[in-house]
Amino acid sequence: MRFNLDFEEKKADQVRSSTPKNEVEWVPLKDHPVFASATGPNHDSNSGPGPRNLLAWDRASRLYFWDSHQLCLQRIPIRLGEPEPTSVLAASPSKVLRPDVEPGFVVHKISINRNGSALLLVGSDALCVMYLYGRASSKDDSVICRTVCVGSQVYSNGSSVIRVLQVLWHPYSETHLGILSSDSVFRLFDLSSNIIQPEQEYYLQPAEPGRHRNATSICPVDFSFGGDHLWDRFSVFILFSDGSIYTLCPVVPFGSVYKWESVVEIYTDAHTFGLKSANPATVSNSNLAICWLEATFPNLTHQVSEEANLSTIRARPYALFDASLSLQGPLGKVCQEVDEDLAIRGAEFEGRAVSFLYIIISKDSVLVTAWSGGQLQLDALADEIQPVWNVGSPPRLRVDFRDHILGLAMICESGPGNRSTVKLDQPLDNAVWLGQPPPLLRLAIVDLALPTKAESGSSITMFVDPLMPERIYSLHDGGIDSVVLHFLPFTSQISGKNEAGRTPSVHPVLSTCQGETSSPSPLCGFVSLSDSFGYSWIVGVTILRECFVLEMKTWNLLLPLHVDMENKPDQSEELKETEIPDIISKELLSGPKMVLMPQTSNLRSVAADSIEGRSTLHQYFKLFHENYVEYAHKVYFELKYHGPHLKRLIDDQHARLGDAQDKIFKVEEKQPNLEDRIVRAIQQHSFLEERLKCLRNLPGAHKKPLSRAEREFKSELDQFRGVELDALCSSISALTARLRRHTKSLKGNASDQQKLIAGRKKYIQDTQVSHLKSSLEKLSLVNGENSEKVKLVESALKGRESSR
Repeated sequence: MRFNLDFEEKKADQVRSSTPKNEVEWVPLKDHPVFASATGPNHDSNSGPGPRNLLAWDRASRLYFWDSHQLCLQRIPIRLGEPEPTSVLAASPSKVLRPDVEPGFVVHKISINRNGSALLLVGSDALCVMYLYGRASSKDDSVICRTVCVGSQVYSNGSSVIRVLQVLWHPYSETHLGILSSDSVFRLFDLSSNIIQPEQEYYLQPAEPGRHRNATSICPVDFSFGGDHLWDRFSVFILFSDGSIYTLCPVVPFGSVYKWESVVEIYTDAHTFGLKSANPATVSNSNLAICWLEATFPNLTHQVSEEANLSTIRARPYALFDASLSLQGPLGKVCQEVDEDLAIRGAEFEGRAVSFLYIIISKDSVLVTAWSGGQLQLDALADEIQPVWNVGSPPRLRVDFRDHILGLAMICESGPGNRSTVKLDQPLDNAVWLGQPPPLLRLAIVDLALPTKAESGSSITMFVDPLMPERIYSLHDGGIDSVVLHFLPFTSQISGKNEAGRTPSVHPVLSTCQGETSSPSPLCGFVSLSDSFGYSWIVGVTILRECFVLEMKTWNLLLPLHVDMENKPDQSEELKETEIPDIISKELLSGPKMVLMPQTSNLRSVAADSIEGRSTLHQYFKLFHENYVEYAHKVYFELKYHGPHLKRLIDDQHARLGDAQDKIFKVEEKQPNLEDRIVRAIQQHSFLEERLKCLRNLPGAHKKPLSRAEREFKSELDQFRGVELDALCSSISALTARLRRHTKSLKGNASDQQKLIAGRKKYIQDTQVSHLKSSLEKLSLVNGENSEKVKLVESALKGRESSR
């Protein structure tokens, strides 16, 4: 019996193990057999409108890659910084994870939750979740994993026109998914309770009545959850096609876990700056926020009063019964202009907004918007996010038999007071808890200078470096670029850095462009890795299944600019030194040294044959020999020594002279042809001038240039053709899908109502017949009694008449 137990334990351990221990071989990640096994591009390399990312990292020691050929998931254990600090090793062979039900769609993106237990497989119109545990396959050494479809009633492959725009795991829950779809609905799904029906639904209505600007303002594109900062952790940021950004706050998954200190901080802030204000609107908004906090976190009031020492707190299902969330926005920018529309729209960008990224960097919340024209718009929140409700618009709740909330749905409208326009001279303290969305402070506009493409524009995907949040990776058709932020308004002010106005630095990491025009991106996977020692890498996979690993430097990117002007060398002196060729020494070129003659008396009075004269002559001869004769010997030696070198220089000059003469000879040979071509060009020019004169005489040739209004109207038409037409088509498709679902539900409800009405009619007829029968019986009894009474009266009358 003990043997059997040991055998079962050994078998279970083999199923749970990632790779066979006796066959593991650690190889460089770029040389892993998974990436070297394919012989051609993926069969779905050109499918799908947006970029694909088939790589995922669990932020520990496992890398996941979706194999589009075998329709399976490859789990690759990796080692960072071994054996060298900059190396990345991978275990071979990898573990194969197969879904128990193959997805009926092309996978464009995979994403893993924070504890590494489930992985998303996302397509254009459907998605499913693959749990990363299962049973061993009987056919091969793979693991069969349980796979379920999410929201099959809403997102279905082929039969629905509702497209999945973005899917993200919630940062404070391991089982909640946020999905933004083309029908302008944001949904939260809880995988632990119900994978078919959403837990929360928010129907987005950004266009105010009478203020509709264009079709792109009602088409969502992307969204992002907020970070770990005050009310940002309860916020959802939504980007629309025209570049406008809206927020939903508060949005909390049922059962999500938050830090105790964070919830207490915003609870205290609402009491301090909200309830004590003299403005009734501020008091009302803060009171709603306090009520929501106390109901969502029921132990908050007692534990704050008792000063409990807790680490986390769990949110319970709750919603205000008489109010829905307000769609705050569009977020405007801090400016000096008075025009609201200019403050909301900001600078003109090419194309439409395609992707969005939220980053929390110390004390700053940075919002990055990517445009199809190749620009990145970087903004920072100038104030704090606060919760806002539309009172009088109750949500729709789904409850169980105990009246516990299971789900909710609400219509989120943008009110007239949600347009945030702030001037530079306006203090932000006056807008605390007034229900106004925070304005945006423009940090920079980065033009990636992408190659030209069709009218659809470029698709850009953005990632954050896990080690340094100031660095943003942008993945596009031209390759990968790195954008590093050097100035952050609140963080730089706190740290004391004087780098105001310093523009972000852009570094090309990888170029995949072959010319001026670009083809679809050859990358099908991208992930950023980092370890605890400060090393960072990026890993990418091409459509040809080629893997590359690039080490990214981080230590010197945020250093301040400092130029040493004191020890700067004199450029004029360097030029003077380099101009003199080092053929003969400078000492010889400067000539013999100046000789200081000895101080003697007048030489005319000294005889040459005298002792004094001879001594003077000897002294002069000695000085002449020491200076001029030795200088002549040095010159002779230098000339003799540099003779071969000078000969080589002269030969080189002669060779260059010969080459120049050959080139001149070739030019002289080509000169007649050039003269003939010039003559033909002059004749062609004269012919074109004559044709131009004839064309100018044609009717309609003297058209006036377009006026400013006509040019603006033409640009609006081009904008409508290139951007808004797609938005209208997607809106029509979403409305068609919603109408189909509504008609199906109406047909089902109508049949049920007809059955109910028929049953009710039958029941009513039976009751009416019974009532009629009982009333007839009563009437017959009353008639019998009345007839007897009449007979008694008649007999009494007859008796009286007979007695008379």
